[in-house]
Amino acid sequence: MASRIQIAKPDIVKEFSQGVSVLRLRDVAGVFNQKRDFWRLTKSMSLNAFVRFMTEKTDLRLVSYRFPQRHVSGYTWGDVPVLEALLGLVEDSYLSHYTALRIHGLTEQLPKTIYFTKEKSSNSAFNRDANELYDQSAIEAAFSHPPRVSKNELELAKEQVRVVMLESAYQGGLGVTNGEVNWGGARPLKLRYTSLERTMIDVVVRPFYAGGVFEVAKAFENAKTTLSVNAMLAMLKSMAFGYPYHQAIGYYLERADYKPTVVELFRRLPMERDFYLTHNMGKTAYNSRWRLFVPEGF
Repeated sequence: MASRIQIAKPDIVKEFSQGVSVLRLRDVAGVFNQKRDFWRLTKSMSLNAFVRFMTEKTDLRLVSYRFPQRHVSGYTWGDVPVLEALLGLVEDSYLSHYTALRIHGLTEQLPKTIYFTKEKSSNSAFNRDANELYDQSAIEAAFSHPPRVSKNELELAKEQVRVVMLESAYQGGLGVTNGEVNWGGARPLKLRYTSLERTMIDVVVRPFYAGGVFEVAKAFENAKTTLSVNAMLAMLKSMAFGYPYHQAIGYYLERADYKPTVVELFRRLPMERDFYLTHNMGKTAYNSRWRLFVPEGF
């Protein structure tokens, strides 16, 4: 004689197949608690037993990503690409840096590393006045050493990619958007990622997550017809960095031969400190127009 859950299986499958394709345990629990009476499941049926049945008898699949600093786990309905799965399981996360450059078509490379970012909560944000820059000695000390890079990464052998989970200061999702992206698979992926303007800021701030300064410079060249410099400038001001990244952005814009009126937007901003295009450059050249040290021969 078939059990109650076996009898209800067609209705259960219909419910899950019409829902979202990436679920956390609480999502599964919500459906289970809401529908158990309708499905006439026994009172003795626990959530654990329900999940066990679902993963054994239906398309519900357990997925697990064991990052060094965080274990990400949940469920997918059928096969779901890793990008959609990660974004669905890590709340408010988004694709960024080199991965966002690829989404926006600004790199000719096919990076084997996926960068996705999770903002810190608003309570843990480090808020700095937009006009309060680090002093010159602090800037020099920070940029004379290699950058601190995230070790919170995972190799996915099946997909042949490395995934790096980054953490950023709280920005309230500034410049983060949703859209369908052609990633080369059977269908477009529904992804959350940084807008073009936010991406360009992020790769200037952390060029080591975007293939380096040559790739960043190339991205500015490729973005010439689509980048809203006014929107990027407004976003940069809102992000209130303690470092004068506007000097680096202005340099990239001028190097890529943007219109002088556009470059002038950044020239008008105060330049009170010498700054560095990236960390630990070795031999450098000094650009007095932007008060900026760049790699020699760049």
